[in-house]
Amino acid sequence: MPFHLGSPTHAVPIFFVTCESWPRVEASLLPSAANFARASKFEPRPGRVLVLPAEDGGIGSVLCGLEEKSARSRDPFLPGKIVGAVPAGIYRFANDPHDVTLGVLAWALASYRFRRYKKDKADLPELCPPAGIDLSRITRIADAVCLGRDLINTPANDLGPDALEEAAVTIAAQFQAQVSVVRGDALLPEFPLIHAVGQAAAKAPRLVDFSWGQIGAPKVTLVGKGVSFDTGGLDIKPENAMLLMKKDMGGAATALALAHMIMDAGLPVRLRVVLPIVENAISGNAMRPGDIYPSRKGLTVEIGNTDAEGRLILADALSLADEEAPDLLFDFATLTGAARVALGPDISPFYTMDETLAADLARFATQAFDPVWRMPLWEPYDKLLDGKIADLCNVAGGPFAGSITAALFLRRFVEKTKAWAHFDIYAWTPTAKSARPEGAEIQVARALFDLVESRAAQADRARTERL
Repeated sequence: MPFHLGSPTHAVPIFFVTCESWPRVEASLLPSAANFARASKFEPRPGRVLVLPAEDGGIGSVLCGLEEKSARSRDPFLPGKIVGAVPAGIYRFANDPHDVTLGVLAWALASYRFRRYKKDKADLPELCPPAGIDLSRITRIADAVCLGRDLINTPANDLGPDALEEAAVTIAAQFQAQVSVVRGDALLPEFPLIHAVGQAAAKAPRLVDFSWGQIGAPKVTLVGKGVSFDTGGLDIKPENAMLLMKKDMGGAATALALAHMIMDAGLPVRLRVVLPIVENAISGNAMRPGDIYPSRKGLTVEIGNTDAEGRLILADALSLADEEAPDLLFDFATLTGAARVALGPDISPFYTMDETLAADLARFATQAFDPVWRMPLWEPYDKLLDGKIADLCNVAGGPFAGSITAALFLRRFVEKTKAWAHFDIYAWTPTAKSARPEGAEIQVARALFDLVESRAAQADRARTERL
């Protein structure tokens, strides 16, 4: 646990400083500590952390540099840098970072360690939570993010389709959700695209579907791509592109992390989670380029590239989700390399036809420091997906606008939903950042939790006023 809930009396103080505030903080330090800071050539650069000695030789205090309030951009997660820079002990914020809530959340997120295979016995520092913050909410969010990180970090030999199903069912059972699972050849009548993608693997494809919450409350549905490993199929990936393919179930992990936040908070919604889970493997019965399959929606799909498998399994899952016309439908997928070329690993592109939803997403993402960027569902590109001998092809056939055409493909399977957004996430941090250790990452879930929480509260108030 990264927090100390006892008395903060003997906790080591952490001073957040900027170029403007540093002279005042320096003047307040003990002479020995101030001399040590000068001898260390401390400058209050953003992210710079320095441990200052006490008179008895112990740890007296900690300095952490922040951006100026007038800075063009600020990283509210900089307090997370402290976790890896100080020894185990109990600490407290002696003054406030720019955003106290995000600073405390950063501490929790930076304390994450993936210990399944390599035991890390090092003790971590603990933070005395500042007064006035909602610690239970921060812990709820951090726990869900760390759960999702664990899933993504786990390699495919231990998190194949069966284990990912088990993880989803376990989370559903924790909150008494109603669960159904369709596996193997039982998928063929209703989910032929999911079956086609997963049929070559040693472990059968499947679809996990669970529901929780108040019947009659606003319907929120989450769909997550659950490809436990992606070889690319017969259009096999090169070696360097296959190294991180254990994370190709990052969409499912994101959906489960967000669902965990929603259920743990007891939000007044009717939540549904739909996870198509497969391994895109190679064997004698693998789908081939040029094959044509029906979809749940009834559209026939020609396989232009077997490595564009994520949109195929999402198509059947979205069709199922769309049939009950949810108020909000979000899908998450590590879908295209084109999204990474466009926006890099940190910013998640999203697509929606709903202007109000787009504006709300941008606002909540900024507040949560969970960055997203709206991309266009450019209508002229839609015809690039038209098939020659089938209703549509799973790829556009050219090198351009790959993330956009993937989103347009998915849109073909969403009709009744009141508001839909597709997120083309990366689910990975290539190099460690503030509060984001290198490795698995849960993106967009924190922003969407805030959005769902806000909309659910508005709907609940409106319903109460009508009674």
